[in-house]
Amino acid sequence: MGEARRRVVIVGLARQGKALARHFADQGAEVVVTDLRSREELHRAVDELADLPLEFVLGGHPDDLVARADLLCLSGGVPADLPLAQQARARGIRVTNDSQLFLEACPARSIGITGSAGKTTTTALLGEMARRWAETSGRRAWVGGNIGRPLLSDLAAIAPDDLVVMELSSFQLELMTVGPSIAVVLNVTPNHLDRHRTMEAYVAAKRRILDFQTGADTAVLGVDDAGAWALRSHVRGRLLGFGTRLPDGVDGAMLDGESIVVRMDGAERVIAPRSSVRLRGEHNLWNVLAACAAAAAGGLPIPAVAEAIAGFRGVPHRLEFVRHVRGADWYNDSIATTPERSIAAMRSFDEPLVLLAGGRDKDLDWSDFARLVRQRVDHLILFGEARRKIAAAVGSLRHGERPETIDEAAGLRQAVEIAARRVAPGDVVLLAPGGTSFDEFVDFAERGERFRAWVEEL
Repeated sequence: MGEARRRVVIVGLARQGKALARHFADQGAEVVVTDLRSREELHRAVDELADLPLEFVLGGHPDDLVARADLLCLSGGVPADLPLAQQARARGIRVTNDSQLFLEACPARSIGITGSAGKTTTTALLGEMARRWAETSGRRAWVGGNIGRPLLSDLAAIAPDDLVVMELSSFQLELMTVGPSIAVVLNVTPNHLDRHRTMEAYVAAKRRILDFQTGADTAVLGVDDAGAWALRSHVRGRLLGFGTRLPDGVDGAMLDGESIVVRMDGAERVIAPRSSVRLRGEHNLWNVLAACAAAAAGGLPIPAVAEAIAGFRGVPHRLEFVRHVRGADWYNDSIATTPERSIAAMRSFDEPLVLLAGGRDKDLDWSDFARLVRQRVDHLILFGEARRKIAAAVGSLRHGERPETIDEAAGLRQAVEIAARRVAPGDVVLLAPGGTSFDEFVDFAERGERFRAWVEEL
């Protein structure tokens, strides 16, 4: 069936939904966009697409939407088991997303990165490595997917000799039946159980980045993370690892004393000194090693890799330094939307901590978080929907033990105000919520931006 005769229904008018709408409209398809939100809530997005002949069905998903559809496309935040999607499958209508469509048509090599934590940092760093390679090779590097711009928008401009670096979330992967040329799995720890419901379903979604590779492809797995390394039996092509040490016979990236080293075909080459990594936290060192292993798999030259590491200062809302005020350094780690990510953020500092935690819980276990709070945090400030669940996990104050104080705030702004009263010179004030932002903000980025703004007002 030609594109001009296709009726495509797109669910979700966010970043990916807009890219899908433009992609199919440009191809002459009949495009229907539906979203649970009202036209008033979505007026900006609707206005952005005003030049296209689209049909909008807003404020709900009527059952008859798929009656005449040839294809149903879901934006990243839309559940794969949405009733509309179930109806489409029952009718034999294909259900897909922008990342699947992109990889099916992409003429260039692709590196896909997934994991429970660190995807965006690793993707951004690897993207910098690729861009430095592109500057000297006359080719182009494209970075996107779940981070930044949906790559479907760039498909027509991508050449066979280019390199694509894309972040892939479990939400995207659970629909996909095609794999990238190089697949990176950073780690697999409990996350998004409110969406996937079971850990088994979540692991299965992550594993799909490997399930559709071929023998000619490469998989890069974290050897220090039990969840990621357990996937090695599913690797169909070449296996690379990254971590503190590599198992005998496994190529990839590792530490050798104070050096970052890549082993390929048994030969080891120093990439850069560990001291050149500017990012705080051991978890960010693993992200750097992952990027180095993927870069080696992609044939990127060592100078480009080393220069990117030395110049990379991270991405917004990920252990982002905000300001030195009231004698303390204030950091924004709004991306920490699981207890594990909050734990990683706490472990990035040796200074006394004032921790802001909360938001919306994803049905996750807070016991490890609570143990570390009792070891590392002087003042704990809890906010949002999850505050009472976290407080229960941490327990009551104990004389002479950490934390010295536990405060509760309805929202983040009040939490910042409490932190300003509790903080002492030499402290680090850390926003590492452990929960999502959806109880108060559109996303983690808005939460981080509001945090920055309120800290700047102090």
